[in-house]
Amino acid sequence: MEQTREHIGFIGLGLMGHGMAKNIVDKGYALTVYARRPSAALEDLQQRGAQVAASPHALATQATLIFLCVTGSKDVEALLRGPNGLAGGLQPGAVVVDCSTSDPVSTVALAAEIAALGATLVDAPLGRTPKEAWDGALDTMVGADDATFARIQPVLATWAGRIVHIGGPGDGHRMKLVNNFLSLGYAALYSEAMTLAQAVGIGPQRFDSVIRGGRMDCGFYQTFMGYVLDGNKEAHKFTLHNAFKDLRYLESMADAAGISNSLGNAVKNSFALALKNGGDQAYVPMLPEYIAKLSGVDLAPK
Repeated sequence: MEQTREHIGFIGLGLMGHGMAKNIVDKGYALTVYARRPSAALEDLQQRGAQVAASPHALATQATLIFLCVTGSKDVEALLRGPNGLAGGLQPGAVVVDCSTSDPVSTVALAAEIAALGATLVDAPLGRTPKEAWDGALDTMVGADDATFARIQPVLATWAGRIVHIGGPGDGHRMKLVNNFLSLGYAALYSEAMTLAQAVGIGPQRFDSVIRGGRMDCGFYQTFMGYVLDGNKEAHKFTLHNAFKDLRYLESMADAAGISNSLGNAVKNSFALALKNGGDQAYVPMLPEYIAKLSGVDLAPK
C-alpha cells in the first residue's frame, strides 16, 4: 500500500544512494529521483515505480521530503543554490535531509538559508557499507529538531537499522566526522602495523591470527581485512579519495573549534600519501598496500 504522508525526492544514486532509494520505493513511498545521467541504478528504480525529474528544481516542486546522498558540501551547495537548484522549487514545509558526509560549517549556513524559504534542512549522515544500504540496515546519526526528527524517522527506517538522534542541525555531520576519524584512524594504524609486521617477517595471516577474536578486533577490522587477506575489493567500497575529503573536513572543524588535531592530521597524511602514489581509484581496505609500498614492503593480497 502506498504511503501518502510524504512524497520523497532523492538525489545521489551512487553506491549508497541506490540501495537507500530502492528501500524507500519498495516500502511504499512515492519516490521521484533526479540523476545527471542515465545509469543502471536509475533504470532499476524506474522499474520499481520511481518517477524521474528533469532537474533538482523540478524535483523540489513535487517532493515534501528530499534526501541528498552525494559526495560532500560542494555538491550539496550546488544542488541547492545552483541554476535550476532545489532552493527555488521547495514547497513550504518541505524538509531536505543531507545524508552526505559534509562540512558542518556549510550545513549550518545552508540550514539558515533554507529556513528563510520556509523549509528545513537537517543532516543524517551514514554508517556502514553499500551492502547494508541495499539491505535497509544502515546506521544514521541525525541532526534535527525534535519535531522534524519525528517526521522523518519513519522514512529513515526504510533504509536504516540503527537511527540515533544525536542533536540539532549540524550535529549529525559533526558526529560523522568524529566517527570517520576513528574508523580511518584504525585504517592508518592497521596499515602501518601490518607494514612493520611484514618487514620483520610476520605476514598478514599471522597478524590476523592474533588480532581476530581478541580485544583489538571489531567490525571495521573484519571488513578492512577482507581485501588484505582475500583480495576482496567489495569488502568496503569507500574510496581513499572520499576518506581524504572527510579528514580535511575534520581538520576544518577542529580549526574552527580551536582544537589541536595532530593525530587527525597524521591520519590525513597517510591517505594523502596513498593518493599521491597511485591510489586515486582505490578503496579504504587497500590502504595498507600503498603505505607498505612507500617503505619497499609488499602487502598486495596473495
